[in-house]
Amino acid sequence: MSTPGPPVEEPFRLAVIGGGPRATYALERLSATLDRLGPEGRLEVRVFERSGEFGSGLAHSPSQPRTSYLNRISSQVAFAADETVRDAGPLRPAAERPTLYEWCRRRYESTGEPDFDLGPEDWPKRYVHGLALQDMFATFVRDLRAHPGVTVRLHAVEVVDLVEDAEAPGERLRVLTAEGGAHPADQVLLLTGHTHHDPELSPRARRFTEFARTSGAAYVPYAYPLDRALPAEITGPGAVVGCAGPGLTAIDEILHLTEGRGGRFEADARFGLRYVPSGEEPASIVAFSGSGLFTFTRPVNYKEINPELLEHRGVFLTEDAVDRLRESAGVPGGPAGGPVGRQLDFERDVLPVIVLEMAHLHYTTLFGPAAGRLLAARAEPAHREFLAGRRSDDTGPECLVAPLEAAVDEIVAVLEAALSGHPGAEPAAVPGLDTEALLARWVGVVFGPDAQAQTLALRADPAALHRAFAGWTSPWLLDHDPAGNRFGWSAALDPIRPEDLATPERYRAAVLDFMDRDQHWADQGNLDNPHKAAADGVWRDLRGVISYAVDDAGLTAASQRTFTDRYLRHHNRLANGAAPEVMARIQALARHGLLDLSCGPGARVSPDPDSGRFRVDGPVTGASFLLDTLADARLHSFDPGKDAAPLYRNLAAAGTLRLWRNESADGGAFEPGGIDLTPESHPVRADGTPERRITLLGPPAEGARSFLLSALRPACDHYVMREPAEWQRRFWTSHTAARPVRRPPADHRTTA
Repeated sequence: MSTPGPPVEEPFRLAVIGGGPRATYALERLSATLDRLGPEGRLEVRVFERSGEFGSGLAHSPSQPRTSYLNRISSQVAFAADETVRDAGPLRPAAERPTLYEWCRRRYESTGEPDFDLGPEDWPKRYVHGLALQDMFATFVRDLRAHPGVTVRLHAVEVVDLVEDAEAPGERLRVLTAEGGAHPADQVLLLTGHTHHDPELSPRARRFTEFARTSGAAYVPYAYPLDRALPAEITGPGAVVGCAGPGLTAIDEILHLTEGRGGRFEADARFGLRYVPSGEEPASIVAFSGSGLFTFTRPVNYKEINPELLEHRGVFLTEDAVDRLRESAGVPGGPAGGPVGRQLDFERDVLPVIVLEMAHLHYTTLFGPAAGRLLAARAEPAHREFLAGRRSDDTGPECLVAPLEAAVDEIVAVLEAALSGHPGAEPAAVPGLDTEALLARWVGVVFGPDAQAQTLALRADPAALHRAFAGWTSPWLLDHDPAGNRFGWSAALDPIRPEDLATPERYRAAVLDFMDRDQHWADQGNLDNPHKAAADGVWRDLRGVISYAVDDAGLTAASQRTFTDRYLRHHNRLANGAAPEVMARIQALARHGLLDLSCGPGARVSPDPDSGRFRVDGPVTGASFLLDTLADARLHSFDPGKDAAPLYRNLAAAGTLRLWRNESADGGAFEPGGIDLTPESHPVRADGTPERRITLLGPPAEGARSFLLSALRPACDHYVMREPAEWQRRFWTSHTAARPVRRPPADHRTTA
């Protein structure tokens, strides 16, 4: 009879479900903190990515078309934790944690490939980001495998369920895959990213799908991967293709169907670019949406020179202001035991402060920091009264802007007099402002540095200055009148005049005119163009403050529904658009006529049984089109009940997780679709208890949270890395608690 050997320590098993960018960041933290395992420890890591694209996932795949661009500059993308990430733990040497810009420079030096020849402020193609993600993922996997006690297995399969391990109930889970595998896991990290809805589970999509089946028209409910979703058979020459929702996804679709089909963009002396078709494009691409507008052009980002110094800090929109609003205007509500306690109404309580912040930053950019201090002092009394709950009858979004606008009128009077050409015509200087500095700043912003230098040289000769002023033009298409370039919330959202909605032709011309203006504003950048500075500085730099007001049931249920349905779209249009070079391509396609923008606001699409095609109507402009192919270019919010993949549906059905729910004291409730999570990102089970063996990060959490992004930004304590850092600390604690020696289960059959 043989003598039993010494006890065998069973490895601690981690399953990572979803192998995209967040998996890359998680493995970076895990490998960088691997000393926590100890020399004798054993760890088994399994990563499941159904696309097989480990590190990038399908959405960031290197195999995607070369026509898609990232909407962030190369120096603003990273792959590893840095010194700014709170409590991240040990960091890699700086050389081992490059930004995307640094990664591209290294790759360009070794390959000479032009797509890697990027500057720090250039906008990379999305496939380049995917290549870098996969390379960094592979690096972190190698680091993990270098430890003798660690095994890492990569599974290119779909996970369909997580169930109790019958041999260790309450202790381990089993990861079930579509191919029949069953893998034990002590801890599961769910990083599935953006998923799409099953068209059969959405009434609207099901109606369109059924019509397409019987009519011969084509319906594309989800755009990615582009080459498979939009094949030439349904989008080739002769086809009229409709893109529903002209945002970033629609831009990807449009460029794939044009430049990706062999068309090219050439330099044009008048417009910058013109499109030369290949003949392989669709006959027409009709872009339409509720707003009738594309997302606005992202400005050149000059803040990246020194983000700590140049990114905007709130003057009126601060976390302290949100706290004071909760005290004065908040109402009881939110999930039981939630972190907020008192809920706000976004439009009544928060939006006026956002609009005031935008107006103040707009005019500070236009007139200079000294004017900004004056304007802040004029606006602060009304702001203080508003935060205290003492409010006027005006409850509109611009209800706090009047004192600031009155001060702007005084500033404008000084500028007009200084440029009038009449000696002694200047009114009394505005207290606290130096007229010469004010004039130089305004001229520099509107007309550029050469005009600014002329202003300073001619200041002593009013007549000569007036003559020079009459000959200047704005390189950025800003208004030449000192009384122009005013801030307006409504105009910021909808820059098309009502009279330009009369016909499809007038609307198309007005949209092209605005897109040209917007492109010039973007070229001026986010520090010197007042329109872009206001949008970028508030809806991007202060996005964390907006989240502080909104997230975790910070709004009433009804108000959160409004915020989700309306203001997230406003955010995307104002501050989350495509790069200038990308939008220049969209303009060129519209000028060419291949891309049609004439549907206008409120466009509606429906099946047309008489023609056997889809029909889109612009009720305001009067435009109407029949579509051979309808491509839905909108990314849906996460909803486990409608998800195309079975994993979340199965977990919800088993009670392993539940939807997050915002409940208000007035009885209202709102379920945005996201998962109910503990503060440590564990799912809350149907019975209200936490499932501590599972951690979930990313878009499935976007019920309680907003503005969830996937690309890591360096040097700013970015939450996209802070969350994996917090997870790895909890992971190692769990691992340590499970370290008592365990023999493997009797039935230890798994798929390798």
